[in-house]
Amino acid sequence: MEESTRLGYCIVAGSFVAFQFFFSAVSPQLSLALSRRYCSLTTVKKCEWNSRCVSTLHALIVGLFCLYILFFDEAVNANPIWGDPDLVKLNVAITCGYLLYDLLLLLRYWKTLGDSLFVCHHLVALYAYGYVLSRGVLPYFANFRLLSELSTPFVNLRWFFDTVGQPRSSWFVLANGLAMTVVFFLVRIAVIPSYYARVLAWYGTPEYARLGLAVQVAWIAPSLALEVLNLVWMYKIVRGFYRAFCRPQERQPACGHGD
Repeated sequence: MEESTRLGYCIVAGSFVAFQFFFSAVSPQLSLALSRRYCSLTTVKKCEWNSRCVSTLHALIVGLFCLYILFFDEAVNANPIWGDPDLVKLNVAITCGYLLYDLLLLLRYWKTLGDSLFVCHHLVALYAYGYVLSRGVLPYFANFRLLSELSTPFVNLRWFFDTVGQPRSSWFVLANGLAMTVVFFLVRIAVIPSYYARVLAWYGTPEYARLGLAVQVAWIAPSLALEVLNLVWMYKIVRGFYRAFCRPQERQPACGHGD
């Protein structure tokens, strides 16, 4: 096993422990200091609150790192299949540690937090990212996939607003809902054509052939599965956005705006 691969697995383990520690020790104390509502939440709600704090932290770390790689890592952008994968492997290792932590959390609190779509998403992502860690292949495409994490803070912020009782008609909630819809669309849906255009550009090349069938399947099949999940989530977000912005206007047409 190469030194970089061993290092990657160590980062996975360290990431898992760090996110678990943040969930158990840091988030509860930080939330008590920042929100008066936290202490009045039920145990189940506190669990989900802390889970979403960890999710937001992971999304900010990984998402910003992705942007840096996308704009400044020339080797990865020049050869998206076999370019120098070190920075991408670091980012992927952090994400794999987070996914393992979150899977364990979902299984532990399945009755309250369990979601089959999230489990499918995590398993598919771990399957594909395993090849990135073990063989250092497809760094550009792995990094491109992780850009989707940039939408996560807005999704979590919406849940926090609901939990603390912020009216859905308030400008904070509406502005976040608009930002969530736009960012989710940009980083998960609008990028689909450019992603597959890049895939097709390298399909059939010697670099693509060197991957072997197993890696090719691990690349394409999870990508298609994730597109389906993202489209399902996009539909749910748009439906929620419509309810928040349009239905209040339908109930009070004379006012011209929601409550």
